[in-house]
Amino acid sequence: MGRSRYIWGTTAVVSAGLVGGLLLTGGSDQPGRNADRDGRPGPVKSQARTAALPTTDQGTRATLKQDRTEPFSMLGITWSDPAARVTGTIEARTRAAGSGQWSDWLRLDGTGGQGEAGARRGGTEPAWVGPSDGVEVRVTADGRTSDRLPAGLRLDMIDPGGGDSGTGVPGGMEPAGHHVDAPDDPAESPDPADTEPGEVPDPDAPAGEEETTAPTEPELPADPAPSSQTPTASPPASPPPSATPSPSASATGPAAPPSTAPRPAIVSRAGWGADESISPEEPGYLPGGKIKAVVVHHTAESNNYTCADGPAVVRGIYAYHVRQLKWKDLGYNFLVDKCGTVYEGRKGGVDQPVMGAHAYGFNAETTGISILGTYTDVAPSNAALTSVARIAAWKLGQYGVSPAGTATLTAGESGSNYTRKTWAKGAKLSLPALHGHRENYNTQCPGNAYYAKLPTLRDWAAGPVKGLAIKSVTGAGLSGTTYYTTAAVTVSWTATTPSALIGKYELLVDGEPVATAAGTATSARATLAPGSHQVQVRATHQSGKTATSAAATVVAETTAPTFPVKPALALRTGTVNTTAVPVTLSWKASDDAALKEVRLTAPTTATYGPATTSAGLTAKSGAATTWSLTAHDQAGNTGTATVSGTPVIVQETSATRTGTWTGKSSTSYLGGKSLTSSAKDASLTWTFTGRSVAWLVSRAATSGQAHIYVDGTKAATVDLKSATAKYRDAIWTKTWSTSAKHTVKVVVVGTSGRPAVTTDGIVYLK
Repeated sequence: MGRSRYIWGTTAVVSAGLVGGLLLTGGSDQPGRNADRDGRPGPVKSQARTAALPTTDQGTRATLKQDRTEPFSMLGITWSDPAARVTGTIEARTRAAGSGQWSDWLRLDGTGGQGEAGARRGGTEPAWVGPSDGVEVRVTADGRTSDRLPAGLRLDMIDPGGGDSGTGVPGGMEPAGHHVDAPDDPAESPDPADTEPGEVPDPDAPAGEEETTAPTEPELPADPAPSSQTPTASPPASPPPSATPSPSASATGPAAPPSTAPRPAIVSRAGWGADESISPEEPGYLPGGKIKAVVVHHTAESNNYTCADGPAVVRGIYAYHVRQLKWKDLGYNFLVDKCGTVYEGRKGGVDQPVMGAHAYGFNAETTGISILGTYTDVAPSNAALTSVARIAAWKLGQYGVSPAGTATLTAGESGSNYTRKTWAKGAKLSLPALHGHRENYNTQCPGNAYYAKLPTLRDWAAGPVKGLAIKSVTGAGLSGTTYYTTAAVTVSWTATTPSALIGKYELLVDGEPVATAAGTATSARATLAPGSHQVQVRATHQSGKTATSAAATVVAETTAPTFPVKPALALRTGTVNTTAVPVTLSWKASDDAALKEVRLTAPTTATYGPATTSAGLTAKSGAATTWSLTAHDQAGNTGTATVSGTPVIVQETSATRTGTWTGKSSTSYLGGKSLTSSAKDASLTWTFTGRSVAWLVSRAATSGQAHIYVDGTKAATVDLKSATAKYRDAIWTKTWSTSAKHTVKVVVVGTSGRPAVTTDGIVYLK
């Protein structure tokens, strides 16, 4: 519910009066259903113990430390006047049963008694602390409204039952959270009621053996119905303490209308182990029989509970509301744990417009959903928010109300909200159909972090699906903003609306559905005809509203890439040895749609981009090598081409010589030898048949120049000078388009001061 902004006062704050109706002893939303006979666990008995909090310092402080207590898992601080408020500091810490470790101090909210007629005490929201056997409490007034704390302060400790962990149910049964009321089955008929009498405690008796006796307090008036409405029935009288709850044979509340949204799974009261004997009064229903708005809350307790603790936490809140504050039943209509499990709250039928005690002055026109925990600084989990959105959509959908719309509510009492807006009794307030408690009451509830999520919650509940977008198209390549495929693709998408609120997805091609998938799906397949297509995803929200993603252009084509310029090999400059002769592989690939890449598959592997047309490689001397290329387009079509060549090394000794040449030996030369000459016009001539040739030399700072003649014509003058020594250097190359017989002649220039020319032969490509 939330934190008040007053320290304490005397304004009566109670729930709306409840209209008489069906009593559902078994806690099911199906009238007359017996918990034992439908396989559900029986009620779980809770234990409540109290300890007085004596005040000191003229009534401004109260402290208590108990090192040994009976086991408990939930606590709250209560006081005599249900209309009082405490905005001072209320803190507690507990000792964990078993480990003996004390927790950090937990701050409690002094909201007070937002209860109902007959409420006996005001109090904080209850706090789940887990199995504990020790407690310490400190309460301090802040002096803004009063210097004194309210009278009758006490600590209330609750053991929700179900074993040491507080999470199970007795007798070796399954945990209560496993019993879920599925959506109604029209074909199923309820069984006759057959329950045993349960113990009904005296509402004026102490809650437990340690409970301090509170003074007799007057009953508070019921929260009046809106002035524009007249209740359909008078509230039933509470049965005497000795009475036992007796289920009615038929519902006296309004007929449950169908909803525009599907009903989520709900753990029934029997499922979480409700002890119906402690709240024997029959349920009440909204005077107008119609839910106009949903009010969301947090329980303002610790978030340190496990998902398995959920049923026990609900039982603890139930016991606190009924046994400690003396409400007729649990205040909320629905509760949700952080794992998204939904629990039935106040009895009367989850599909009925049951009157809760959660929004003072507005209970008569609303239903209340509370997430277990406190969400001032941290937002609820997506699982919890999803469940809240589903319940809100279902309940509002029963009465034709959009979760994204507004509702005009009639105030059943004067009041103010968190932003200090005030109103008189009977005033008409326009509020969101799904709103936080702080908008109709002066409280921080549902916490700042949760409140910031309300726009998202409304979007999820109302639809259409938000954030729908195509994430990827597999089986296709992407070039720019266009996908290319041969035919079959898998389209993946994403959406920010939870899948539990989505009815289905459809894959559209050129506006027509070609595949349908469940709301939990994230992809679908399609086979496209040749041509360009617009592909989209359409999501149908559970409300029936649709959303369509932006279109992706997908081109289906089966034309293979081609090599309009066939691959070719040529010798290139660089260092030569018998296992690695430098060559250049060149090609030109193209595609009708979009070329993706060219892959070299033999004699080695490499991948090149669509704009690349050549690569520097090496080949083994004397070995015929086939170079294989495959062109890939974005659609996945392929085309291949090959070229073969053999690099052949011709030693310098094979040349026809003129002039003076001297042999030199070194392991740095090819074959260990080379020829050198400083004589001007000395020459070496090689004749070969091939399509590319390179002259191999040794180079140094004293090396000279040489003229090169090809087929009798001077082709170049080459300077062999090098600052560093180089051996087997292909310093000059020439390539022809086809293979033919050619002659290469090298002539020493006789460069002044450095006439020497040293050669290691030639290499040609055949």
